[in-house]
Amino acid sequence: MSVQVHSKYHSENKHGFHHKEKATNLHFYLFDFLTGKNPSAVEIARPNRPVGAKASTPFGHIYAIDDPLREGPDENSTVIGNARGFYLSTSQSEDLTLLMNVDFGFTKGEFNGSSISVVSRNPVTEPHRELAVVGGRGKFRLARGFAELTTYYLNTTNGDAIIEYNVTVLHY
Repeated sequence: MSVQVHSKYHSENKHGFHHKEKATNLHFYLFDFLTGKNPSAVEIARPNRPVGAKASTPFGHIYAIDDPLREGPDENSTVIGNARGFYLSTSQSEDLTLLMNVDFGFTKGEFNGSSISVVSRNPVTEPHRELAVVGGRGKFRLARGFAELTTYYLNTTNGDAIIEYNVTVLHY
């Protein structure tokens, strides 16, 4: 016996989602430290190279991060959130490039409980660069936009860095 069923895999918008899109500008500093007693970035994987092989770049290394976001470039400035996710070193040449998959969560102020998601290529050796904002949650639901990055501080010996973020987010 067969039963005929009529259904749709979608439904029309009954909730009146006709909100006007807003633009929000964010400015903060990301502190990414691989050293110290409590590093905010740790290596979680590296390529399997033959014994004795020297690598000239960190190509293939993956780092998990829980970096503080601060209002200013000073370590004593107010923490406004955190960047959690991972980055992968993707360049075999000397121009260090990372693929970033990071959720920037805000824990203070107007955007407390909201976040933006960045999935983008980050050419670290360039002094100014742009990353894609591909989503968000909370007040940044359906977000899209871009983040302009400037390296404020970089220790080329140990990898510790402070990065200035200027972010433009379009959201509803």
